[in-house]
Amino acid sequence: MKYLIVGLGNPGDQYKNTRHNIGFTILDALANASNICFEPDRLADKAVLKFKGRTLILIKPNTFMNLSGKAVNYWIQKEKIDPNNLLVITDDIALPFGKIRIKAKGSDGGHNGLKDIQLVLNSSKYGRLRFGVGSEFNPGNQVNYVLGEWSEEEQKNLKERAETIGNAIKSFATIGLDRTMNEFNNK
Repeated sequence: MKYLIVGLGNPGDQYKNTRHNIGFTILDALANASNICFEPDRLADKAVLKFKGRTLILIKPNTFMNLSGKAVNYWIQKEKIDPNNLLVITDDIALPFGKIRIKAKGSDGGHNGLKDIQLVLNSSKYGRLRFGVGSEFNPGNQVNYVLGEWSEEEQKNLKERAETIGNAIKSFATIGLDRTMNEFNNK
């Protein structure tokens, strides 16, 4: 069985350690822990992880956040992946730092990456894993906050959180979304 795991973010060194790029950060950590590498491919950097008889296609779209749907749709079609086997990893300012919330469907919550994916797929029924980045910003400074770099304290805790999310991704591919939600939500 094949799964498409999408980490949302923006390409380029200026975005590398920003809150908005948590999807890229998580997939980079999973790839490093699994001894696999990302390679440039069409509309995304791609890595393939084999785990317990499953194939996980990991992608980091290079279309920029607001056009993520184009890359997601391309890879779903190319790899013939059932939309039920799609998991999108994104940042969420409504959750405290490090909290995760996994859902099978829902609104875009004002997130431009999710908004574009839903528009292109014409559906809000796909798995998403939201990573809390907190909301320590003044009114009107949301963009600067999510495009800002992690604090020292957050940076220290990121490795452990990335490992937990890597386990949630593997769980999604082996025991399914519902059981993964029960096991990992609010961890």
